[in-house]
Amino acid sequence: MDTNLLMEFWPVFWLCAFAFLAGLIDSIVGGGGLVQIPAFFILYPQLSVPHIIATNRLASVVGTSVAAWNYSRMVRIPWRVIAYAGVAAALCSYLGVTVQSHLPASLLKPIILVLIIGVAAYTYRKKEFGQADQFRVDERQLPYWAAAIGALLGFYNGLVGPGTGSLLVFGFVGLIGYSFLSASAIAKVVNVIADAASLVYFIAHQKVLYQLALPMMACNVAGSYTGSQMAMLRGNAFIRRVFLVVVAGIILRFAWDVVKG
Repeated sequence: MDTNLLMEFWPVFWLCAFAFLAGLIDSIVGGGGLVQIPAFFILYPQLSVPHIIATNRLASVVGTSVAAWNYSRMVRIPWRVIAYAGVAAALCSYLGVTVQSHLPASLLKPIILVLIIGVAAYTYRKKEFGQADQFRVDERQLPYWAAAIGALLGFYNGLVGPGTGSLLVFGFVGLIGYSFLSASAIAKVVNVIADAASLVYFIAHQKVLYQLALPMMACNVAGSYTGSQMAMLRGNAFIRRVFLVVVAGIILRFAWDVVKG
């Protein structure tokens, strides 16, 4: 692989600019991959899919870790809930990847598109949705509900992928009753656990291109820190608005996939 070609200034510059934007969006409601991955494919079409996913994963894991740390300074983090959700997500993400090799994700995309449109419509109509912690389940049952959400969306992440972070936020708000701010903080830590598990595989198989991953990491960290600060300062109403914008992007992405077949 020609490292000189990889490190030409303008492709690296734009890749890092998108890494900042992806970190900013992802730290608020998830969905940063919808920005970063397409940009990566456009700027470096000569790279294989595993190299792109692995390189982006290293940058995003570090950026998400910074966002999670920043949230933990201002938001009470329910670590037991996160442990259950994170382990379930990591295990089921691996299962999802396994199933993907036998079941084309294209079969599921029309169904997922309808479900995500439902998520957007529900969130838009319910103005009070996620504005404060209002638990719908017994607090003693929270870890088990979190494990179910982690398992379901971990499997989805391995099978299909796009928008997992945003759907995690919706799951913790809609099914359990956390506020958007609390759900965003929880989703960040769960994302780190699940993504770190897959990153071990990518590093072991030498798929990470560190000459691109390191500058991307710096920009993703800057974006993640900025986004998490904005979320904590501006609160649940702001996160809800960003969530709706990101979910609209996910809908457009899936609609395009369904139309092109």
